[in-house]
Amino acid sequence: MPDGQPEGERSGAVRLLRRNRPFAALWSARAISFLGDSMSLVALMLHVADNTGQAVAVAVLLLVGDFAPSLLSPLTGTISDRFDLKRVMVACELVQAALVAVIALTMPPLPLLLVLVAFRALAGQVFQPASRAAVPALVRDRDLETANSSLGFGTNGGEALGPLVAAALFPLLGVRGVLLIDAATFVLSALLLARLPKLPPAAPDEEARGSFLGDARAGIGYILSVPAVRAIAVGFCAVVAFNGVDDVALVFLAKDTLGGDDSAVSLLLAGVGVGLLAGYLVLAGRASRLSMTVLFLAGLAVSSAGNLLSGLAWAVLAAFVLQTIRGIGIAALDVGANTLLQRLVPPTMLGRVFGNLYGALGAAAALSYLAGGLLLDLTSPGTTLIIAGAGGLLATAVTALAVTRER
Repeated sequence: MPDGQPEGERSGAVRLLRRNRPFAALWSARAISFLGDSMSLVALMLHVADNTGQAVAVAVLLLVGDFAPSLLSPLTGTISDRFDLKRVMVACELVQAALVAVIALTMPPLPLLLVLVAFRALAGQVFQPASRAAVPALVRDRDLETANSSLGFGTNGGEALGPLVAAALFPLLGVRGVLLIDAATFVLSALLLARLPKLPPAAPDEEARGSFLGDARAGIGYILSVPAVRAIAVGFCAVVAFNGVDDVALVFLAKDTLGGDDSAVSLLLAGVGVGLLAGYLVLAGRASRLSMTVLFLAGLAVSSAGNLLSGLAWAVLAAFVLQTIRGIGIAALDVGANTLLQRLVPPTMLGRVFGNLYGALGAAAALSYLAGGLLLDLTSPGTTLIIAGAGGLLATAVTALAVTRER
């Protein structure tokens, strides 16, 4: 859709939510769903830790929930390009509601629990690219930046509030009660999504469409064959592969290097969340005035520099400020990448591109945890963060050259 309206007339986030009811329904559904998700994650981690007493069991739970579904991302993204997006999203939320309810009512042993969590995470992996592919169909092209910023603020706000809400509810409801509330949030999300208009696939002609596996292969081939899309995806994944270790490194930086306690650890880990919310809030009102290419590259650079400088921090407060700035960079990176892809990629391929991207990001984060853990054991938290940030900046420079050349 052509962008012919002056910038001063472009809708802000609040105006967009008030005037565009379908997008407001999508925004509300995602925020509520992410709130419930973060609540149930805390509940399941505590349940597994209390019943097994093994840190490795908690690690396997996180791996099953975050990384395992990414292995099927070429297939999950294909679903979004072959079926009505509204029906896909509603079905995913109802499936997740049913699976979480089963977990809450039965509290199964660990092996069965991991299977149920894996299926729930797989449904979430199908939902994610569908929800991103739906945005260009619900808002005008000139509002894409604002829409993506608003979605980022809503989902990250829900994730930030989830552990706090869970902590308040545990004494009253216990783990089972918190899980049932999560199931209810999925049902509520499905009801909100049911208010969306039909969002049929962009290529409904069955004769022109290949097999399901053929479409999945075509999605991977499209990313590899289109230079601009390839540069965005590879650059994004490379920076995550370098910097994902910060979640682990910051714990040891706060305690071992900076001499802090558990509160210092919590403060550092909260820094990125604070920066994310601040970044999305600012971008929701100003993103439409910025170049998305510049915003994407700046996000890569700032998120990497935040870790590099955190490795040189002399105090917990200084590291907190740097991690907050890093969070702002991640918000810019997210908004820039999503908006660029929504404009570059044809609607017939959008679900597969987002599905493969999110899957690759999950794999990159897992790789960062493994390699970063080894680096932590061999060196120190500060050195690990410096190496991670420097690697991210190098990946940013290469990505900038590739994106600039393609543009």
